Amino acid sequence: MSLSKNSHKEDQLEEKVLVVNRCSKVVKGGRKFSFSALILVGDGKGRLGYGFAKANELTDAIRKGGEAAKKNLMKIEALEDGSIPHEVLVHHDGAQLLLKPAKPGTGIVAGSRIRLILEMAGIKDIVAKSFGSNNPMNQVKAAFKALTGLSPRKDLLRRGAAIND
Repeated sequence: MSLSKNSHKEDQLEEKVLVVNRCSKVVKGGRKFSFSALILVGDGKGRLGYGFAKANELTDAIRKGGEAAKKNLMKIEALEDGSIPHEVLVHHDGAQLLLKPAKPGTGIVAGSRIRLILEMAGIKDIVAKSFGSNNPMNQVKAAFKALTGLSPRKDLLRRGAAIND
């Protein structure tokens, strides 16, 4: 049996559960629980996605979140030598995220949620600081906004922008 190109690409993707929430609704017979899950999907080579889903069962919420993350995959083009080409500060709702390039060997210096996103993106050396809201969804959206908004080094040099080496 041969594999199609799509199924082969999806096999390389790693799926991680970032956050799981349990909500309860009080009904006549007691409490009714539902679950929501925030899932990250990445290949460690610049392809990254996130998905959020709700369901009455935890396993269903995780499965649906994984499917949503695979539909939301994006490619981060500006990665080079395991770091990013320039510093970036991004705001999303109440969350702020500062990403700074780091020298080889520094590793990922970041909080747990942002660290997981950066690892799954394939970034090896970076310094990140999160300010403001620590809402997981806002932090994830800020991280994706920062990573997709990066300009490749050659574009910066062509424009004549100053780059710290």
